[in-house]
Amino acid sequence: MTTTTAPARTLPGPSRAAAVRLLMLMNRDRLALMSGAIGRYGDACRLPVGHKTLYIFNHPAYAKHVLADNADNYRKGIGLVHARRALGDGLLTSEGRLWREQRKVIQPAFQSRRIAQQADAVAAEGARLVDRLRGHVGSGPVRLVDELTSLTLGVLGRTLLDADLHAFPDIGGDFAAVQDQAMFELSTLSMVPMWIPLPHQVRFRRARRRLEGVVDRLVAERHSRSGDDEDVLSRLIRSTSRESDPAVGRARLRDELVTLLLAGHETTASTLSWTLHLLDKHPEVWRRVHDEAAGVLGDRVPVHGDLHGLTYTTSVIQEAMRLYPPVWLLPRIANDADVVGGFRVPAGADVLVSPYTLHRDPRFWPEPDRFDPGRFTAGADTDRPRYAYIPFGAGPRFCVGSHLGMLEAVLVLAMICRDLRLAGVPGRPVVAEPMLSLRIRGGLPVTVHRA
Repeated sequence: MTTTTAPARTLPGPSRAAAVRLLMLMNRDRLALMSGAIGRYGDACRLPVGHKTLYIFNHPAYAKHVLADNADNYRKGIGLVHARRALGDGLLTSEGRLWREQRKVIQPAFQSRRIAQQADAVAAEGARLVDRLRGHVGSGPVRLVDELTSLTLGVLGRTLLDADLHAFPDIGGDFAAVQDQAMFELSTLSMVPMWIPLPHQVRFRRARRRLEGVVDRLVAERHSRSGDDEDVLSRLIRSTSRESDPAVGRARLRDELVTLLLAGHETTASTLSWTLHLLDKHPEVWRRVHDEAAGVLGDRVPVHGDLHGLTYTTSVIQEAMRLYPPVWLLPRIANDADVVGGFRVPAGADVLVSPYTLHRDPRFWPEPDRFDPGRFTAGADTDRPRYAYIPFGAGPRFCVGSHLGMLEAVLVLAMICRDLRLAGVPGRPVVAEPMLSLRIRGGLPVTVHRA
């Protein structure tokens, strides 16, 4: 499939001599690597990085072609391929028939009807978060990412597993160790054997064993009691029990749950972290969110129907995800040769589409670095291509948890801003750290104040 009838061109880019320098930059500053290449070479470019060549496409039409129109020609790419050694064959890293089966098993648990029924669980976890934060009023800084991780894991436990993940207090740190290993696999292109006792690899192996123990305990508890037999845990237990080899079934179940919990909690925690940071820098926006939340919610906890009234809060979340999309990179590998936007893509090529750079393209976003929730309010100019904004990905691999993520982010942000104001710590710069999601380096320490 091609996007043009003109003769295909070779993508511009630096010579192979730059490969080592670019590999070092990828390890040090992946966002600068992407942004710099696009700024210098345009919407399509080719970068030699280590022993690989990356094909970068940064136009909505090109993203649409790779992610949707010709999606069958592209499988998961650099980063996710290498993360498989850390994450196994969960929904994030699997391919082909296995991925389709896994998606079919999990998808019903994320239907809009079921997600709407989970608003009470989200509100309950949001209330626990606000209570914890309220306990820090007048005291020293609190590491916000830890609090948000506890929130998002609690929500996933209640909504998808019918389980209390607060019973596993170390689970957030274990997921961090798994993510660190997955990104190490990317930065080294999986060239370092996992048996070498580097400190982070030792931490990863210990964390992996503990997470396997968590999965075993969750399964055992589910077998010992009745529950919602349509939640993700129940559906996965039924699906993996049909494997002819019980060991394969256990491995599949473990991989799916670890991947689901890692991706599910990390993306929403990152979105809320960036949103609260931006509100600290823009007090006039915080005030509008506070006033809207107070007017819609009063002094009660939110319900699903409140989403219709929290329109400005929703716009704030959408704009935060434009500037700092939780899924900042969508890597693919071309199965067969292709032509994208008139440029030749060879079979086996590593293809990258970056929501981070698409969302900051001045052709589609005036003053793209400015935080402006008005871009998403009713009546705003939306004359831009559909694929200029893809915070949850696009095409067949569109994020299965997008509805739950938005529900959680909007309701929890309203609850926080109604009661509290969070302020960054002077002298502690906020730096983006592009891992599996786009998180804030250092966990965003904040002080907590009453609204």
